[in-house]
Amino acid sequence: MGKRLVLTKAGGPETMRVESFQPKALGPSEVLVHVQFAGINFADLLQRLGLYKPRPPYPYTPGYEASGTVAEVGSEVEGLAVGDPVIAVPGTGAQTSHLICEATRVVRLPEGMSLEAAAAMPVTYLTAHHMLHHLGHLTADETVLIHGGGGGVGTAALQLCRWAGVKDVWATASAGKADIIRSFGGTPIDRHTEDFVQIVLEGTGGAGADHVLDPIGGDHLIRSLSACREGGRVYTYGLSTFAPNGKRRPIRTALAWLRRAEVDPIRLMTRNRGLFGVHMGTWSRQEVLIGQMERLVQGVMEGHLDPVIDSVIPLEEAAAAHRRLHDGKNIGKVLLSM
Repeated sequence: MGKRLVLTKAGGPETMRVESFQPKALGPSEVLVHVQFAGINFADLLQRLGLYKPRPPYPYTPGYEASGTVAEVGSEVEGLAVGDPVIAVPGTGAQTSHLICEATRVVRLPEGMSLEAAAAMPVTYLTAHHMLHHLGHLTADETVLIHGGGGGVGTAALQLCRWAGVKDVWATASAGKADIIRSFGGTPIDRHTEDFVQIVLEGTGGAGADHVLDPIGGDHLIRSLSACREGGRVYTYGLSTFAPNGKRRPIRTALAWLRRAEVDPIRLMTRNRGLFGVHMGTWSRQEVLIGQMERLVQGVMEGHLDPVIDSVIPLEEAAAAHRRLHDGKNIGKVLLSM
C-alpha cells in the first residue's frame, strides 16, 4: 500500500488529507517510482485555492516533482532499471509514496547526487533556466532583476546567473533574506522599504535590466516592465499577489485580475520590450524539458549549482508546508518527505 496527499476541494490547508491507496498496474511505457521527497511550489498553493489551472478534477493528488528510486518498469521502457535513483516530473500527482508516470518524464541521476537536492530542482531550477536560457539566451554582459530572490526559483535564478558570469544582478526580498542573496552574488533590494524600479534604473544608467523575473503579477508586473530596458524581457511566472497569506480574497483577486489589462501590447511594441508567460506544468515539449533537466543535473555535479533546501516536512504535515510558503518564511525549497 502507498500513501498520497489528496485535495478534496478548493480552500485552505484543511482541504488536504493523506490517504492510503493501492497503486495501479503499470502500462508498457510507465515506471513506478518509490518516492523519497516531493517538492512544494507556490503553484500548488494557488491550485489548492482554486486560482490556478489547469488541474485535475477533485479529489486529486497534487505535485509537479519528486525524487526516489525506480521500483518497477514497463515492458517497453529502455534506459531505466529497478533501483535507479531518479527525478520524476509527472505534471501532477507527485506528492505520493508510489508514483506511476511515463518514462519520458523521468531522469536518471548520476552517482553521488542526493535525492533531497534532486527533488528541489525540477520546478524551481527548470523554471529559472527556461526563462533565463531557453527563452532569454542570457549572456554574461547582461543585467538581471529577480523578484522573490530568497525563494526556490529566486535562489535558482541567482545561481544560474552566477554560473553564466553575470555581474549585475538585483533581487528583491524581505530584509531577512538579504544574506542568501549576497551569498550568490546578487544585490538585495528590500521589497518592503525600497523602490526596485528606481534602484535598477540608477544601477543601469537609466536603461533598466535586460531580464526581469516576476512571480507576483497584478500591478507589480506593470512596475517590472518599467524596470526593463529597451529590448529586454520580462517573465511572468506566478500570481502570488492573488493569494496573500494563503487566503481567498475575492475582491483583491478580482482587482488584481482586472489590472492585467494595463499590460498594453501597443506600449510593449513602442517601448520594444518583451513579455513572456511561463508555466512549466503546461509545457508540452518534453524533449526540451529533459534536455534542460540534464544540464541542471550536470551543473550540480560540477559544483555550479547547489539547491537551497529550506526544510523537509513529513507528508502528513503538508498543511504546515503550505503555510510556510504562504507566509514567505522559506529561504529556498520546501520538500515533503514520504
